[in-house]
Amino acid sequence: MAMETDQPFGFDILPDLRPIARMPTVQIKNITYHPSIWPKMIGEASRDAKPGDLVQVLDKDGGAFGWGLWNPKSRMPLRIVNHSPDEIDESFFDNAIRRAASMRREMLALDETTEAYRAIHGDADFMPGIVADKFADVLSVEITNLAAWQRLPRWIPILHECLDTQRVVIGIDAELARIEGIPRSGGATSDNVRSVKIREHGIRYEIDFSTGHKTGFFCDQRDNRKLFASHAKDRSVLDLCCYTGGFSISAALAGASEVTAIDLDETAIEMAKRNANLNSARVKFTHADAFTWIRTMIENGRTWDLVIADPPKFIHGREDETGIAKYADLNKLALQLVKPGGIFVTCSCSGQLGADDFERTVIAAAHRTNRRLQIIQRTGAGADHPTLSNYPESRYLKVIWSRAL
Repeated sequence: MAMETDQPFGFDILPDLRPIARMPTVQIKNITYHPSIWPKMIGEASRDAKPGDLVQVLDKDGGAFGWGLWNPKSRMPLRIVNHSPDEIDESFFDNAIRRAASMRREMLALDETTEAYRAIHGDADFMPGIVADKFADVLSVEITNLAAWQRLPRWIPILHECLDTQRVVIGIDAELARIEGIPRSGGATSDNVRSVKIREHGIRYEIDFSTGHKTGFFCDQRDNRKLFASHAKDRSVLDLCCYTGGFSISAALAGASEVTAIDLDETAIEMAKRNANLNSARVKFTHADAFTWIRTMIENGRTWDLVIADPPKFIHGREDETGIAKYADLNKLALQLVKPGGIFVTCSCSGQLGADDFERTVIAAAHRTNRRLQIIQRTGAGADHPTLSNYPESRYLKVIWSRAL
C-alpha cells in the first residue's frame, strides 16, 4: 500500500550539506564492491553520522574507500554509491540524474517509440532508494529509503527539467517507511494526478496511480511485449498473470486468432479491459487465480498455441524456498496448456533468483511433465533498466522463449 506525503517540505529535515572535511564516516569490516552493505558488515560509525547522511566509507584499516548513504535504522544501513577515495558531495546525485536522463533520451532515443520508460533505476543509476518512471508529462516515483526521501525536493526539479515532465506522483510503502524512519508527514508532495494515458509502440494504455503496482506500469516488458506480438499472428494466445493487459492486447492487435487473459487482481483486470477498449482489441479477460484456473483447463483438455506466464515477484528473500516452489509449480502447470510445438514464454521478476537458477527451475518443470524445451531466446528488461556490473540483482527480469515439444 502506497503512502504519500502531504505537507510542504521543511528544510530542517534535509541532510547536512557539510564540507567534505567534516563529512561523517562509516567503516566496513571487509572490502566489497557491491553497493548493499548489510548490518553485519558494518564496523564503526562516527558519532556525527545521522540517518540519511552522505558519509565517507572507510576500509577496515581506516583508509578512504568510497562514499555512501547511511541509515543505521535500515535493514540495509549503508548503500555505497561511489567506490573511490575522491571527494564527492550532493552534486554527485544531480549529475547522476542528468546522465540517466541523457542515456534514455539521447543514446536510446526512447521518446521516439514510447511515452513510458524507466528514468531512474535505483542503484544501477547510482541513485539508491529511488525508482522513477516517465509517463508522458508525469513522473512516477517510488521511494525505498530515507536518504532518497530527504533529497526529493532537490531531485524532483532536476528530474522535471531533464525529462520534460510537469507533475509528480510519489509512492512509499507504509511498512518500509516505518522501518526506514520516513515521517508520515512533511517532505515532497504528490501532485493531484489520478491517471494518465500513454502510447507505447503505437498502443495506448491508461495508467491509474491510485491502484497500480510499483510506479503504475511495467515499462521493463516494453520490448518483450513487441516481440511477443510478433509471434501472435493467427495463433491462439493465453496470457497468465496478465496484469493490465500489455501482452494480451499486443497479441490481439497483431492478429492473434483468439486471446485469453487471466489475473487474480480484479482491479488490474478492470484496467486491462479499459486498455483493450482504448485500442479496440478483442481479449477475453478472466478474474481468477492462475494456479486454480490452469488446473481446470488441464482437466478440460484445453491448449493454446502461444502461452506466456508473467507472475508477480514470488521470491522476497535470499533463501525463499516457497517462492522457488511457486515458479516450479506455475511453469509445470502452464506448460501443460501449450500445444505440442507451441511457443512458451515464461518470466521471473525476482532479483534474488539468478538467471541460471530460473532456467534450471523451468527446465526441471518441463521435464517433470515429459516435455522438452527448445529454447530460442533469452531476454530481460529494456535498456532503460541497466544492470550494474557490481550489482547483479539489478538484472532482475528474466524471460525465456521456447518451443514446447
